[in-house]
Amino acid sequence: MSIRNATLADHPAICKLLEQLGYPGAESYLLRNLEVMLSQPLSTVLVYELYGAVAGFIAFDFIPQLTTRGDYARISCFAVNESARGNGIGNTLEEHFTKLAIERKCDRIEVHCHSRRIDAHRFYERQGYEESPKYFIKMLANE
Repeated sequence: MSIRNATLADHPAICKLLEQLGYPGAESYLLRNLEVMLSQPLSTVLVYELYGAVAGFIAFDFIPQLTTRGDYARISCFAVNESARGNGIGNTLEEHFTKLAIERKCDRIEVHCHSRRIDAHRFYERQGYEESPKYFIKMLANE
């Protein structure tokens, strides 16, 4: 077991994990999105390998702020393979990410978690996250 930076070669495994999260069809755009994230200095994608296979990943960004002492750390996507859940993989990835955010002197960690993901809510609460209501989005039509 190990945590490492994702590579483009991890694209099929990450795609399968996204399907488990309810994002079918990710193969049509994931490689390009992964390429962009891996090239951004404030974005990171980490994978957790178990017995030579990707068992989970966490994607996150550091976002500089004007109104706080430190940056925000934001989890953009986080998944553990359904067959490997309950083995501490999510906990290990989240703790590793938290350590990176502390080293960067971030002010907080944010994560948007859809209301239908009840198990994920319980996970984040166990990790010390608190609900912060009022999240607004504006959907944009992109072709």
